[in-house]
Amino acid sequence: MKKLLFHEIHQKSRLSIKEVNDALKEFELYSSQWAILFCLKQFGSMTQKEIWQYLNVEAPTVTRTVARLEEKGWLFREEGHDKRERIVHLSPFADENLPEIERRIQQVEEELLSNLSDEEQSQLVSLLKKIGQ
Repeated sequence: MKKLLFHEIHQKSRLSIKEVNDALKEFELYSSQWAILFCLKQFGSMTQKEIWQYLNVEAPTVTRTVARLEEKGWLFREEGHDKRERIVHLSPFADENLPEIERRIQQVEEELLSNLSDEEQSQLVSLLKKIGQ
């Protein structure tokens, strides 16, 4: 059963990433970039270390993605308490555009979950949060 479970999780993850990438195309963003923007929108400014720890990805990946987002004007970085620490902030450009992006992502989510009742959706979120705890 577990092999089937993780196969299904993987397949649905790939599908959701594809759908999110399609929704983000107009903004010249990818789901991995959206993950960082979402993180900053939810939690406020964060260090790069806090971002990679929260997202469970490698530090160099976050550094590259943050650099690309900074080049595109979505965020900016400033030095932290020591010279190696970088604090990442959303830019005014991001603040202006994120509501529309969030609306598009919400539409994707609604479409992907349309076959589940509200109760099933809540249960799914709850179960997913238990994985890996």
